[in-house]
Amino acid sequence: MDHSHHHHHAMDDAGSMDMNHGGGMSGHRCQMSMLFTWNTQDLCLVFRWWHVTSMLSLILSLLAVVALGMGYEYLRAVSRRYEARLEAEEVYTEQSSLLPGTLRANSTAQRRKRGNIGKALLYGAQVFYSFFIMLLFMTYNGWVMIAVAVGAAAGYLVWGAEESAAKIVACH
Repeated sequence: MDHSHHHHHAMDDAGSMDMNHGGGMSGHRCQMSMLFTWNTQDLCLVFRWWHVTSMLSLILSLLAVVALGMGYEYLRAVSRRYEARLEAEEVYTEQSSLLPGTLRANSTAQRRKRGNIGKALLYGAQVFYSFFIMLLFMTYNGWVMIAVAVGAAAGYLVWGAEESAAKIVACH
């Protein structure tokens, strides 16, 4: 079957997709690469307004990505401390309570429910944050990928060094 009459102009550059949606910026278009690249020309990070247009904006963007990576590790550390505090409170309550069994059980159940809500909110924030970082990584830009890894490593060094690195690596 002859397909020569079909126009495949949209597939001319399968490695890059033009992401300009009429933003009015003449000459500057967001490019989304589908292949690994070091190119920073017309690089947009997640949002159309986060557009790298100069060396300064590239450096500032990479520093922001490092800060985001560190922030994720900070959020993980906050979650670990919150869970440890809940466990310590539960142990303390069980060991030192003078309340009769039924009152203590009701109080413990309410505290556990509040704690679980807090843990669920922190977990949801971690999932959202991790997927945002994944979107940054999925620019397939080597500089952005390195910035994500540097941010994760620096954040781990500051807030997670007491944890085993082998146990905490995850997609989210």
